[in-house]
Amino acid sequence: MNKYANYDASQYPRPQMVRDGYQPLDGCWDYKIIKGTLSDISLESFEPDGKIQVPFAPESALSGVNRTLSPDELLIYRTTFERMQKDKIALLHFGAVDYQCRIFVNGKSAGEHIGGYTSFEIDVTDLLQDGNTLTVIVADPSDTRPISRGKQKIKHGGIWYTPASGIWQSVWLEYVPRRYVRSIKIIPDLDSGSVNISVDTNDSSDERFQLTLQGKTYIGDRSIDVKPDVVIPWTPENPYLYEFRINYGQDEIKSYFAMRKFSVGKREDGKPCFMLNNEPYFMRGLLDQGYWSEGLYTAPNDQALIDDIMLAKECGFNTLRKHIKIEPMRWYYHCDRLGMIVWQDFVNGGGKYNPLAILILPNLGIHVKDSRYSFYSRSDETGRQLYYKEMNETVNQLFNCPCIALWTPFNEGWGQFDSLSVCDYLKSLDSTRLIDHASGWSDQGGEIRSIHKYFVPFKMPKKESRPVILSEFGGYSMRVENHSFSDKIFGYAKFNDRNALNSAIKKLWQEQLIPAKRQGLCAAIYTQLSDVQCEVNGLITYDRMQIKIDKAMLAKLNFELIKS
Repeated sequence: MNKYANYDASQYPRPQMVRDGYQPLDGCWDYKIIKGTLSDISLESFEPDGKIQVPFAPESALSGVNRTLSPDELLIYRTTFERMQKDKIALLHFGAVDYQCRIFVNGKSAGEHIGGYTSFEIDVTDLLQDGNTLTVIVADPSDTRPISRGKQKIKHGGIWYTPASGIWQSVWLEYVPRRYVRSIKIIPDLDSGSVNISVDTNDSSDERFQLTLQGKTYIGDRSIDVKPDVVIPWTPENPYLYEFRINYGQDEIKSYFAMRKFSVGKREDGKPCFMLNNEPYFMRGLLDQGYWSEGLYTAPNDQALIDDIMLAKECGFNTLRKHIKIEPMRWYYHCDRLGMIVWQDFVNGGGKYNPLAILILPNLGIHVKDSRYSFYSRSDETGRQLYYKEMNETVNQLFNCPCIALWTPFNEGWGQFDSLSVCDYLKSLDSTRLIDHASGWSDQGGEIRSIHKYFVPFKMPKKESRPVILSEFGGYSMRVENHSFSDKIFGYAKFNDRNALNSAIKKLWQEQLIPAKRQGLCAAIYTQLSDVQCEVNGLITYDRMQIKIDKAMLAKLNFELIKS
């Protein structure tokens, strides 16, 4: 039974921290695209080019613009809104804006942000009046600078996709009391049966708060340890969530947590394995890139997020690897409540990728030290510093999501640098989750051996004391006429019809994956959940209209995998 089904988060953009006083600003805004840079922008009145539907990137069909923003251009947004509550502080929230933006309220500077994937908020209380004009000016260099950009590329093709510039997650106002909670941090301890909840407020003179859990009230001063009456461990099979409430003066917040623990242990045969709640647990999952045919980085609606997660569950998977992208907080909320483990990639950056470093040498068993910045296209010191900044923001933003089991700092050598030091830093931010230090081919000796295997059969390494994960494999492709992005296709093994595709997947599970699991494989991530533009190796087409695989067959294979 999932008690959390009664929790009311409706369409709230941040279900992990719900308040009354939510004012959505998504909708139809004016926009204009001009040549220029953020340093020389003028806020003079402008004649709009037209209307843009926020929060969809201008490159997407759902935005109504369907135009790529060039690195030498600025995207100017403008909308108006009424102030709903005059006696409270007004916090302006942005889910994500790619890449650099400046915000103005009624012609006055409100703030700015750098980084295309993390959320931010601005206190705009003193800038508001009865009727207000909000202006957002965005610059996005995309892949022309060594910044974090994911798989976006202006000249897209193959494994690189159309960029998503500007506002691509929700914009909203939140009205809070003069004394309010800025953030909460939740650390469950399954072994002790308790959870620590700490609160950060905007008033350091008095940080006492009241916490209500299962009808009982507790008083905390910055943090508190509480024990649920009955400890019900969270699993994908039983995603039990505890709801609680925090009161701080007149501020009231609703949230939730789960009692769960991710760790490394040993199987009965002594081989290392992943553990969930102190029991061996095989994580079987799909690569999930979070691209949509109509909205690019942004799903067309909330139900679409749920449908993707449920498709994976119906096929017998318990894990999604969120690939080089950070989703809206509602996606993680759905994974929490529906029962889906998440491996979260950090967003890659760096310069133009070096095929020698990424493809050739690692596959010959040669792993060049990632302190050689130029070899990994990471010579830009500012870019490396920004990576740490964005790592902090990512961990802080996602820390309270029970579903996240594993962080992936680097993928296939893309922008990789000092990965072991990066992992040490990451552990200082979050010691509760697993870390795949270098997913794929640039192993630096971290705690997990992470392997990507396409084209050739996978075989377990003979001499490896670390947990071994198959963090990408498969990639079997089939193009579906009238449901594909273009005639150009990319994949690792191509099939012409569903029968051939399903037979190949069945053979892959039976002849490679199941034997590898018996030999000690800890987890496996199949490429991939959905087609993405020219990549047609998804279980479902890019438009989500055609399911290419036999769900019952795949669910049966995954059941056999568990029992093997």
